[in-house]
Amino acid sequence: MKKIQMVDLKGQYTQIKKEVNDSIQEVLETTTFVNGPKVHEFQKNLENYLGVKHVIPCANGTDALQIAMMGLGLKPGDEVITVDFTFAATVEVIALLNLTPVLVDVNPDDFNIDIEAVKRAITPKTKAIVPVHLFGQCANMDAIMEIAKQNNLFVIEDNAQAIGAKYTNSKGEKHMSGTIGHVASTSFFPSKNLGCYGDGGAIFTNDDDLAHTLRGIVNHGMYKRYHHDVVGVNSRLDSIQAAVLDAKLPHLDTYNNKRKEAAAKYDKAFKDIQHIIIPKRSGDHVFHQYTLKIIDADRDALVQHLNDKGIPCGVYYPIPLHKQKAYMDSRYNEADFKVTNQLVKEVISLPMHTELEDDQIEFITKTVIEFIDN
Repeated sequence: MKKIQMVDLKGQYTQIKKEVNDSIQEVLETTTFVNGPKVHEFQKNLENYLGVKHVIPCANGTDALQIAMMGLGLKPGDEVITVDFTFAATVEVIALLNLTPVLVDVNPDDFNIDIEAVKRAITPKTKAIVPVHLFGQCANMDAIMEIAKQNNLFVIEDNAQAIGAKYTNSKGEKHMSGTIGHVASTSFFPSKNLGCYGDGGAIFTNDDDLAHTLRGIVNHGMYKRYHHDVVGVNSRLDSIQAAVLDAKLPHLDTYNNKRKEAAAKYDKAFKDIQHIIIPKRSGDHVFHQYTLKIIDADRDALVQHLNDKGIPCGVYYPIPLHKQKAYMDSRYNEADFKVTNQLVKEVISLPMHTELEDDQIEFITKTVIEFIDN
């Protein structure tokens, strides 16, 4: 059995080595390393894949979320509702822009934003909602868009973990994740379902005017060289990373299907095991993470047991955002975060990537069950 990796980037690269190398070589030969043809080529190909009018590439997923908020013209003191159970980047950019983060709880089963909690959190200062499509499946976008419409709010989808997932709305229409709200951000960090070989990100929108604003912001506020029309930042996807992404994009659906196949094998092994709750599918799930809940058993001891057996795993996330030193606030009431406070004690994510082999999955599942049954 091969050594088990949390994410097997080398194995994936081996399968597409010629495509990636040829794409990078094209950039090297043209020496257009910043904002070159490969960036625009990837942008157009991703627009076509997503069925969205505008993709604005940028330097990383955190920048993408920040630039999306800048483009919407949010002002210091405006309140932005998002989840307590996610990576810190989501709330980090809110704080960096001197906006007011309003953290709410998540659902206990799919880990996505609690719609009723969103409704309770709205005040006259609320300007936007940031649903995070956590671990690979979409939040309830029908409900979120309806709340936004009723309260004149922006919706900014944090799509860093769910690229390629499809959302089916109440009318039976399918939309790609990140194309439903007013604007969306994604990350191309190497471990993502569509990852580059460094940092990278992008913003999506169907709004022509907003797209124009965003294209200026990512490039120092310039639309014409040395003419700075808006306050901007330096956040451009470099051409080599675009070359990698453009080579990998045609494989994204295959990658996501492989993740689903691995998840189904995990499910089959764990479905009848006491103390283990397998991931719920609220819709299409592309499994950026395969995350179990360990109930009435020692999750941390399981982590150690897996590590001792040479099996990597992760706890996403061990500390709620409202308890992080940087984001503590007297406004928060512990009673409002019952689910998140419980999840941080229960969740564990197992290896999930496109190169998982059956013998690896069998060893992982048997090792987990062995611990649970003892």
